[in-house]
Amino acid sequence: MRGQVITGAASCGRLRVDVDSVSLQGFCAGKCISAVTRRAKYLLVVFTDRSGLILHLGMTGSFVITPDDGQARPYERAYFLLADGRRWRFCDIRCFGSLQLCPGDIQSCTHPALADLGLEPLTGDFNGSSLHRLSRNSRTPVKTWLMDQHNVVGVGNIYANEALFQAGINPATPVRRLGLQRCRRLAAAVKTILQAAIAAGGTTISDYRDVDGSEGHFRTALEVYGRAGEPCPRCGDSIERLLQGGRAAFFCPRCQPRR
Repeated sequence: MRGQVITGAASCGRLRVDVDSVSLQGFCAGKCISAVTRRAKYLLVVFTDRSGLILHLGMTGSFVITPDDGQARPYERAYFLLADGRRWRFCDIRCFGSLQLCPGDIQSCTHPALADLGLEPLTGDFNGSSLHRLSRNSRTPVKTWLMDQHNVVGVGNIYANEALFQAGINPATPVRRLGLQRCRRLAAAVKTILQAAIAAGGTTISDYRDVDGSEGHFRTALEVYGRAGEPCPRCGDSIERLLQGGRAAFFCPRCQPRR
């Protein structure tokens, strides 16, 4: 997409956060794409004038670029026409995705969607020391804290559960109760789990698919998520489930004891 000029754009107004077609067309027409980058779970399409698009795929979104035949595909929520005759489609079955405009410098992170995001977990800035420092004043349970995008970005429910199991930390533990050593274990576990999941193409639980329609294969590596009542793969005790903030937490009471 780098170097492509957008000649037209339209939206059907069905995404969780959306832009009307008139505004989208007026903002994008004639803009040249200089880069496609990422911040947290957002994809950033950067134009040569440093403005850009802030996109979120939600749980079921995908981008498809094909020759433009003038026809919308099923679940196509927005599209962009490129000068080379292709159509860039934003498809989303469940409409959880978002599309936002950034008229200022998109990489300065002053847009409300980007301004208050936390640490990137796969960078050197996220480590045991930074996790320990940032969590000292929080009584929030560690799994809830880890999933809060203001603290650490991109750690979803599945991977938070798996990282806490690998680190031997109970998900209900108040995060400020974690000492430096346990913070180091948790930070390392988050990196390991995310890298393994990326290598496996993600995790398909129900309807997640890659852009080519293939499933993510990390589901076969899950040790606790979705396994309530099954034996722990380490000790054999029964895996338990609890609700935290409307999200399910899975843990082994022996391997992840409350302290």
